[in-house]
Amino acid sequence: MHVAVCLKHILDPEMPPASFRIREDGRAPREEGLPRAIGPFDQNALEIALQLKDAREDVRVTALSLGPAAAQEALRKALSLNVDRALRVDLDPLPGPDSLLSARLLAEALKRLDPPADLVLVGRQSGDWDQGVVGPALAELLGWPLVGLAFAAGFDEAGRLVLTRQVEDGVERVRPGLPAVATVTNHESNVLRLPKLKDVVAAHRKPVETILAAELGVGLEPTLSVAGLAVPERGGRCEFLEGEPAEVAKELAERLRRWLSA
Repeated sequence: MHVAVCLKHILDPEMPPASFRIREDGRAPREEGLPRAIGPFDQNALEIALQLKDAREDVRVTALSLGPAAAQEALRKALSLNVDRALRVDLDPLPGPDSLLSARLLAEALKRLDPPADLVLVGRQSGDWDQGVVGPALAELLGWPLVGLAFAAGFDEAGRLVLTRQVEDGVERVRPGLPAVATVTNHESNVLRLPKLKDVVAAHRKPVETILAAELGVGLEPTLSVAGLAVPERGGRCEFLEGEPAEVAKELAERLRRWLSA
């Protein structure tokens, strides 16, 4: 079985909020000098791919990412966790694509994999824009079935793939027809493992293959544009009520009543 997992290299969600800045054009964050990481849900997807690889010797994992040269950091992390192959679609000097363009580029890159992928794992949504579009769009473009909100994967007694997914009243176990796409959500069972030091060192000697976005035959005009991006302004006011406890309690209750009825 060949499992492909799509990883997005984003600004680290754990960085201090005060470090976040917006570019002069007001349409994108400034990224220079800031820490980056694999998106949180993409980390969960990577862990599920690694668990499948652990479960059966014939499973091979390819890590795939869109982005400039800096995106190799995400793929090096995947290689340090012993994925079999790393592939980057080079977007330099293009700006970051929107979700639909990302899905088109990923779909074309996946079609070129040899051997073809049997299962594609994608985080349920990116950790920066949180749109949740790429997974469903990718399934539609490939013409494959989609399993949404999976959080675990394994094999049954007959060797068939079983995905466990969240539903409103519990969990559901699905045996999808392959090839298929699955979006992955977080769960205590799919927290990404830590690499061993020797594997981190070895990852820097492993190749990261590169395909130019222009070579994929996809129109690179974005389908969505950002009109403006702003940091929310937070305001607050603190007032101390003075007087006897009974008077303060009465005044506080009255203010809460007015606030709730407003």
